[in-house]
Order: sequence, then C-alpha cells, then structure tokens
Amino acid sequence: MSGAAEKTRDHETIRRWAEQRGGHPAVVEGTEDKQEGAGLLRIKFDESDDDLKDIEWDEFFDTFDDRGLTFLYQNEIDGSKSRFFKLVRE
Repeated sequence: MSGAAEKTRDHETIRRWAEQRGGHPAVVEGTEDKQEGAGLLRIKFDESDDDLKDIEWDEFFDTFDDRGLTFLYQNEIDGSKSRFFKLVRE
C-alpha cells in the first residue's frame, strides 16, 4: 500500500521511523513551557532549520505521552521512503 497512512503511539516505532530517515526529536524554538512540557514537537530532518531546537528522545516522548498524542505517518510513497508525519490528538 504505497502512500497509505498509519498511526501509532509506540515509542520504538516512532523513533525507528524517524532515525531511518535521518530525523531526530526537536521543538519549535520559543514554544517551551514549564507547565506544558517541551513545546511544539517536531521531527527535524534538515540541520539548517534554525527554528527547531534539538531535544532528547526521553523529553520528546514525555511530552508526547502527557499530551495524549498519536503519530500519523507514511512509510513509503511511490516506492521511496516518505517523511510525511503529523502529531495528532485523538
């Protein structure tokens, strides 16, 4: 099923998907909140994206779980690895 979206809350699946594409956890710079956690979560693929601040996977998943998020993603599109993902509340 090329292009079909999947969803998961499994930390290892999310981490593996991101790392296979050269991604790592990040937040949008300036959105951090002491009460709300790490800020707006992202997966950073491009080192030149200055609006994103790197964080550790533990911090990413603590915030992910606290907010009750689900990872919506594509594995492939047209035979190539896809980087499409969204973090959604269900």
